[in-house]
Amino acid sequence: MTVMQTTPAATEHDPNPADICSAPPRRHPRPDGQDSYTISEVVAFTGLTAHTLRWYERIGLMPHIDRSHTGQRRYSNRDLGFLDFVTKLRLTGMPVADMVRYAELVREGDHTFGERQELLESTRRDVLTRIAELRDTLAVLDRKISFYADGVREYEREHAGC
Repeated sequence: MTVMQTTPAATEHDPNPADICSAPPRRHPRPDGQDSYTISEVVAFTGLTAHTLRWYERIGLMPHIDRSHTGQRRYSNRDLGFLDFVTKLRLTGMPVADMVRYAELVREGDHTFGERQELLESTRRDVLTRIAELRDTLAVLDRKISFYADGVREYEREHAGC
């Protein structure tokens, strides 16, 4: 199944970057060509549940999972890579419908690069907004923690002889 393909992104500073994904991909447990994983192996490798994997298939996020001659799902390294990417998208707060739309765009072909980019840029803006909100929240927590730490020290000084 070809769900996610990445392409190099040229920049002013580095005309030959390795990949547009910033985190290096996780090593797959088996080399390409020998990569046929059962659903239980994928559960162990990804941390996702079998229910989640079947749900992803049902909603069209991963609709073309290969099957063995007995009908059991067989996942490839490419599938594992896409599941890793989907997990990252979930952490961003991207709605499942947008993840499904992204997967549909990938399946439609290279002419959808622009629309995929827009979808990811929108998600990136949302993540940056959340990061700013979390930094503000962290600053408030740090001030409160400092306040209580100073209060404890003051209390200990006042009651040192008790």
